Amino acid sequence: MSLLTPELRALVGTSVVYTAPEPLGRAAIRYFALAVGDDNPVYTDDAAAREAGYDGVVAPPTLVCETNQYAGLPRDGDGYAGHGWGIELPGTRQVRGGNSYVFHRPVRPDDVITATWTLAAADERTTSAGQDMLILTSRAEYTNQDGEPLVSNEETIIYVAVTP
Repeated sequence: MSLLTPELRALVGTSVVYTAPEPLGRAAIRYFALAVGDDNPVYTDDAAAREAGYDGVVAPPTLVCETNQYAGLPRDGDGYAGHGWGIELPGTRQVRGGNSYVFHRPVRPDDVITATWTLAAADERTTSAGQDMLILTSRAEYTNQDGEPLVSNEETIIYVAVTP
């Protein structure tokens, strides 16, 4: 049975865009640093950030990639309110394949983030155990209010057929 249906194949190349309603802000930066347990002072102290070569406080690198803070999406069945393609494949289990990030420049509190997600590829393969699997590759480009690139993210989600 093919996991790559014509409907899924037709989604390849689809893009969605989310733009934050306001600048990222110092509070979001501080809260994220606290949440991930990173006490680097460049996230909370302008003097420390300047000493490190920045113009002021900067965000922890992956904060901008958490679209749940600005996408305005409803929570899914797992409580997640960020970007997802909403693809459900009965008879499979979903596995995160990973992310590959390219950081173009540090994100500042006054940046207004726009995330453009594109479903870049859908490839069908077989596991070493003979199970069908579908590998979805998404690309996200994060820019600021001036169109400057901030982060590029390639994300892989794998759907593996569950054997009865």
